[in-house]
Amino acid sequence: MPDPLAFATANRVLLLRSSGGVGIDLAFGALDFERRAVERSSDWSIAEDLSLRTCSAEDLIVYKAFAGRPQDWIDVEMIGARQGKRLAAGLVFAEVEPLLELKEAPEDVARLRSLLAR
Repeated sequence: MPDPLAFATANRVLLLRSSGGVGIDLAFGALDFERRAVERSSDWSIAEDLSLRTCSAEDLIVYKAFAGRPQDWIDVEMIGARQGKRLAAGLVFAEVEPLLELKEAPEDVARLRSLLAR
């Protein structure tokens, strides 16, 4: 990317790459939803002495549905299938509907309902 600082400032996302070549998106939160997502986050143990703070499956679906790229919708379907009945769908829709309205993409709510119903 020619000007990563300008991109990060404009999009509130810093694009990084791990030493192994994996893409990492570091998002700078500013919305009430993002604050609540951080409050709901939990530690995921990677190794005995190493953990990573991650968002809930519900919040990951919200992030993915809001981004709305083709791979995001595939990810949403996979997360929904993996979580099954453990998924708090009411929370997902309570969080995502206002965001999709803000994005002027309310039709994505129907798409999300369809994917999670499978």
